[in-house]
Amino acid sequence: MKETDKINAAADGLKERLPAGYETGIILGSGLGNFGKTIERDLTIPYEEIPHFPVSTVEGHQGALIFGTAGGKKVVAMSGRFHFYEGYSMQEVVFPVRVMKQIGVKTLFVSNAAGGMNPEFDLGDLMLIRDHINLQPENPLRGPNLQEFGPRFPNMAQAYDPDLLKLAENTAGSLGILLRKGVYIGVPGPTFETPSEYRMFHLMGADAVGMSTVPEVIVARHMDMRVFAVSVISDMGYPPEKADHVTHEFVLQKAAEAEPRLTALLTRMLEKL
Repeated sequence: MKETDKINAAADGLKERLPAGYETGIILGSGLGNFGKTIERDLTIPYEEIPHFPVSTVEGHQGALIFGTAGGKKVVAMSGRFHFYEGYSMQEVVFPVRVMKQIGVKTLFVSNAAGGMNPEFDLGDLMLIRDHINLQPENPLRGPNLQEFGPRFPNMAQAYDPDLLKLAENTAGSLGILLRKGVYIGVPGPTFETPSEYRMFHLMGADAVGMSTVPEVIVARHMDMRVFAVSVISDMGYPPEKADHVTHEFVLQKAAEAEPRLTALLTRMLEKL
């Protein structure tokens, strides 16, 4: 079965169960699933009930699409994402974003937990992603282009929507939330970085590092979706005096501690869209 047929089969299956009007998609990253609890739910659909959907294998990822209302807007939230390091192909990693587009999503909000490498950052900071560096081993657009979704060579000059970044900054100011802004570097994982790798990424111009987000953003922009992304700085890898002894449990804990601020920010941004 062709990839487009799989995408359309999944989208058609969802459309049969849902009304139209879900124009905002949200990908909830590690430890950030509690945002889903604030959504006034119309329907929750486990991934295993959606044709051709992968199933998340990572602790802290629920594995369901949540349809409902947040900030007065109809949203579909992806509780649990897929990662290249789990053994999925890049096409499987980005499959849900393709399906979101086919059911009418026009704007994508993405969150993640990331390791900080900017000396001015602290644990628990929220960092708006203004740009990224892709060190994933494969681009999700590799192979025959899905021409019905977008061009062969999409422009990534403004992958992260400037108007949404400005909205986030203004919204955070009104809420008294400190925001950082920086460059996210996407790596394959699943190992956390060595001290030398953290230093190298810092020298390359990155402010935070993580194992997700970049593939989903590339595909969203391929389909001309507006993108906003934010990282929770859940550990510090650089400079050495700030470096943590990081574990997955540590990341989940720090991400969960930042979750109320991120929830407040996303909710108010949705109200203003």
